Amino acid sequence: MHAIEVSNVTKVYRRYSNRRQFATLKSALLSGSLIRDLRPEDTFAAVKNVSFTVRPGMTYGIIGRNGSGKSTMLKLVGGITRPSQGDVRVQGRISALIELGAGFHPEISGRENVFINGIMLGLTKREIEKRFDEIVAFAELEKFIDAPVKNYSSGMYMRLGFAVAIHVDPDVLLVDEVLSVGDEGFNHKCLDKFAEFRRRGKTILLVTHSLGLVEQLCDEALWLDHGEAQEDGDPRRVVGSYRTAVARSEEAQLAVDDARARHAADSGTANAGPNLPADPVGAAEAGRNMFVATEGRWGSREVEITDVQLTGKDGRPAHLFESGERVSVTLRVSSPQRVTDFVFGIGLFNADGICCYGTNTDIARLRSAALEGEAEVTFMLDRLELVAGTYKLDVAVHKRDGYPYDYHRLLYTFRVKSPTQDVGIYRPAHQWQFSDNVRFKSTRDPEAQDTAST
Repeated sequence: MHAIEVSNVTKVYRRYSNRRQFATLKSALLSGSLIRDLRPEDTFAAVKNVSFTVRPGMTYGIIGRNGSGKSTMLKLVGGITRPSQGDVRVQGRISALIELGAGFHPEISGRENVFINGIMLGLTKREIEKRFDEIVAFAELEKFIDAPVKNYSSGMYMRLGFAVAIHVDPDVLLVDEVLSVGDEGFNHKCLDKFAEFRRRGKTILLVTHSLGLVEQLCDEALWLDHGEAQEDGDPRRVVGSYRTAVARSEEAQLAVDDARARHAADSGTANAGPNLPADPVGAAEAGRNMFVATEGRWGSREVEITDVQLTGKDGRPAHLFESGERVSVTLRVSSPQRVTDFVFGIGLFNADGICCYGTNTDIARLRSAALEGEAEVTFMLDRLELVAGTYKLDVAVHKRDGYPYDYHRLLYTFRVKSPTQDVGIYRPAHQWQFSDNVRFKSTRDPEAQDTAST
């Protein structure tokens, strides 16, 4: 027997527009269905033919992007909405941590709302009285329980809703992104409560964007995308596949954004000939003020950068890199006439436009001799020592005195990922060392484990 069984479930919603579908409620009811007679373009399926089962005592995670159907699936399992097609079966009492405090009345006290909400969730008055003190203590609202709920902060409101729902003692607990209901200490209490539920053999269905939480807590996981099941089973495998898909999507979007930025920079000068400032050397020098860097492109184009490509450790073009990964930047340049005075430059900026690093061939004491025709220039970083975040790339070719042939300012975007959440910009290779009397709790993070044992 399964605690939760979802069989070929589809949920269709009406797509609203300015066009009037029904003149009155009566006409809608007489038509027999608000959905059935709509044209295909007037509807959308939030969930499409999804099936999965959850055994009693299992913690099952559902992951996916915003709008993928995760919360709709949780509402279908909780009975909040009904499927358009397919069947949902749940064994035992359900408690849903979906819309916390949805039944609270703002004008009455927290005490009265605990009783009303508890009864809505299936408890008797006697059961609520027995658990009342524990509910209030868990919500940390002893001093405010007799105040009207309308005077509660959003955190107090959510904590009380969580406390009531968690003390219903359900057989099946449905959880939808509720670990932001309080401060860090309260969140730890929530996780401890989930752990207690698991020890007692309760079934938990968890919807979250916290992939680490899914890997840590769940026995199995399901990945939804645009309402369709993509993969299910071992949580680490499912999360890994999801992360790969997200990375590919980010990669594609960054490529589109870069192309759009380059087009915008080029279109401003497409019909105006070479984009040479009145003071080209001054313009080049101004570009070195990293605190006022603005996106754009300028230069005489006597030497032109025709293409810029970032590649990762596998040698393939990319916009998404791991911190510490080997990265190369390749410039394709064109010089119709022979030039003898040229410098190639690279600059890395963070999302705020602050320079992280900049260098050029002149700084590297490479003195130009000759350039003519089509050529390639590659700048290689053995390790991209940046913290996680979004960065911009500058590329340029100019004379030694700064006269700009072709400047590309902040036209190339890339992202750095890292399993650790360092702050700042630079992430040097490092390790910690401790004397024998310094101890740390074990963690599932492999990097932290290595660090603690150093």
